[in-house]
Amino acid sequence: MSVYPVAVIGAGPAGLATTLQLKRYGIETLLLEGGQPGGLLLNANCVENYPGFPGGIRGPELVKLFVEQAIQTGVRLAHEQVLSLDYESLSWPSGQTEMFKLCTAEQDHQAQRVVIASGTKPIPLSDVTISDGLEERLFYEVYPLLGAAGWHIAILGAGDAAFDYALNLAARNTVTILNRGDQVKCLPLLWERAVAVESVQYRSNTRLVRVFPAANQRLRLECNGPGGEELLIADALLVATGREARLDFVSPALLQQLPDLEREGILYRVGDVKNGLYRQTAIAVGDGILVAMKISQSLYEV
Repeated sequence: MSVYPVAVIGAGPAGLATTLQLKRYGIETLLLEGGQPGGLLLNANCVENYPGFPGGIRGPELVKLFVEQAIQTGVRLAHEQVLSLDYESLSWPSGQTEMFKLCTAEQDHQAQRVVIASGTKPIPLSDVTISDGLEERLFYEVYPLLGAAGWHIAILGAGDAAFDYALNLAARNTVTILNRGDQVKCLPLLWERAVAVESVQYRSNTRLVRVFPAANQRLRLECNGPGGEELLIADALLVATGREARLDFVSPALLQQLPDLEREGILYRVGDVKNGLYRQTAIAVGDGILVAMKISQSLYEV
């Protein structure tokens, strides 16, 4: 079993920034990522508030730059999904010691310190009836749909993500945004841009009730709208109605210990996994660099 001074879970902006900074200090770090590096940044149509990119930059392009920098710096990225994280006492020749244990499908790892940068996961729909067998046309992230062309895509939600996804997809598809209420929760500039695009339609006070199959592998969306029952035909449904911290791999015992271990400075949460609604690339990167500096200081003091 491998033992590392630091293990970082998640290769989004926060995890990559943490690992890059630790690398600068010469601290051996294991970066674990079960999916694609980049996190929610892979979904971003255009990042306009990240310094250094006048005119903005597409999320996947910024991810590519982050990953290229990590590779050039010599960051070790293990493509392994962390299935469980625990903190336990171990018997070593020098005596008892406590260590984090990270289990993946491939192997187990141990670390003296852990940085959780696992981001968020979408909250599944709970009040919509969805027929079996439609999983391939139901999406909670936009990046798997970026190759679609000529589709009609329904987007459920009314926040920044829903409107950003619509702008991302509207160049080659038609998009209908379904808002169950009448309040738009996105940035004003996203609203202005979306309503100016001919291929984007917005419907307020439209509640999705049921999703069932239509011909040619399409979807029939049964909705309750201002005029009563409405039926939409779509090629895909993209859900953007909320996200929650991804901590399902953390053992129940460790969840109870999180506050104490964070105070001790041996476990940290960085980026979207702790920032709630404040999901911004610049904030996540700052979190990662700050925590790496704290870890470096604590290790050098030992």
